[in-house]
Amino acid sequence: MRTSDFFAAGRIGVLCLALALLCLAAPRRAAAQQSGFSSVDPDSALAETLRAMGGQPLQLGLATRLALENATAVRAARAAARAAEGELQRERGAFDPELFADLTTRRAETPSSSPFARPDVVENEETSTSAGARIRLPIGTEIEASIGAVRLDTNSEFASVDPEYRADGTLELRQPLLKGFGAGTSSARSAAERNLEAAQAAYRDALLATRAEVEKTYWLLYATERDAAVQLLIVEQGEALLEQARLRNRAGLVGPNQVANARVFVASQRIVSLDQGERLERISDELAVLLGVRPDGGSRYRPIDEPPNEFSVAPVESLLDRAFANNAALRVSEGNLHIIEAYASGARWNGLPSLDLIGRLGGHGLAGTSREINFGGEILSVDTKGGYAEALSQALGRDAGSWSVGVELSFPLTLRPGRGERSRLQAEAERLRQGVESVRRSLEMRVRTVHRELDNSRLRLELAHEGVDASLEQVRIGVIEYDNGRTTAFEVVRLGADLAGAQQRLSEALVRAATAAADLRYLTAESSDSIFPEASN
Repeated sequence: MRTSDFFAAGRIGVLCLALALLCLAAPRRAAAQQSGFSSVDPDSALAETLRAMGGQPLQLGLATRLALENATAVRAARAAARAAEGELQRERGAFDPELFADLTTRRAETPSSSPFARPDVVENEETSTSAGARIRLPIGTEIEASIGAVRLDTNSEFASVDPEYRADGTLELRQPLLKGFGAGTSSARSAAERNLEAAQAAYRDALLATRAEVEKTYWLLYATERDAAVQLLIVEQGEALLEQARLRNRAGLVGPNQVANARVFVASQRIVSLDQGERLERISDELAVLLGVRPDGGSRYRPIDEPPNEFSVAPVESLLDRAFANNAALRVSEGNLHIIEAYASGARWNGLPSLDLIGRLGGHGLAGTSREINFGGEILSVDTKGGYAEALSQALGRDAGSWSVGVELSFPLTLRPGRGERSRLQAEAERLRQGVESVRRSLEMRVRTVHRELDNSRLRLELAHEGVDASLEQVRIGVIEYDNGRTTAFEVVRLGADLAGAQQRLSEALVRAATAAADLRYLTAESSDSIFPEASN
């Protein structure tokens, strides 16, 4: 039989066991009529057993969709990605322009004993305003532009302008030349960008890992359910064999040892069936945890899809290239390395002394209402007029300008804090670099292992099918020999158990191939079409 037909043959093999055991339970026509046995259809026997086992039907596609929506690992990774987005927004905001303004009013009464201060108590009321904008660039440059204006009202008889308006405009630049330059200022933003990339890769890895885990658990449930069905059939036919052995013992055809052998077999197979049932429920619970949804009515899930049985796998070197380029877990590891490298780049600058270039450019304006002052019989006055607008115009036009330029140096004697942080981050980067290499090596080993397993899947399935065929032939011969009195019921029971084991190995080989395919899709982070160009279901 061809490998492409192995699944149908596997089902027939399971039910052939039931049919064979039914046949051995009725070795002679008269005895079969007496005990009520009749021939059964193998397909209907397994189908009936599976229906009797119950469970909520579940498709693989629906299971995958539910898991991607509800899995806690996926939700946690999605939340981490959103947190990384918020962190990046915060760090980028450090370089956004900032507006500032203030308004202050002050009033002071100052007594004076000077003959040049009139009246005796000078009252001054000052209103000052300032506004401007500042920005910090990613290379560390700080630029601030501001304009300020002051209005002064006074009762002093010697004030030549009342009210008086003064305005000052300033453009200031500070450029770090050592500490704080370039990456020394922007390392936190760069690290936040790398952190977002790593978080997005971790989210994608969670999606891919969850999809693969659901698929593997689904196929494991598929195989376990069929193994449990096989075990139920074995128990059923073992009980029929025990009853037949008792009838034959009462008729004097066999000794009591035949009955004892049948009892031992039935007891042991009931224990195995109980274990299989518990394992089936446990795997269904594991699948429910992944989906975040319990089956209806407190039952268990029952898979209704069949695993693929044909694989034409791409060359291993091609798969390795795809894995190294796309594997999300590798991207996460590399992203964590890039985060530390960004901080280490900034630490190389911030470990240096601080040397800043500072430049200022200013303008000043004066306006107000001029008053005449009688000083020793001489009338004095100043040539000024206008209000805030005039003072601001003079300041912005730099009618009276100023400028300055200089450098500011700060040199810690040991530089130990900066050098220590730089050494720590460089060592941490090297540790993570080795971690990335370890992930790459592990990824290569896993891809090669899974590729080898899939490449051998055809031969493994053929051999497992041959084992089922051979076990069926053994059972057939054993029944004939038992009918003719040349073997014992114990030997026939052992042959039946061997047939069950062969069928379970066939199911295991089938699910093992499907599980390896799911692993390979996860490792390469690609769809099945690009990995298995000729895959069929």
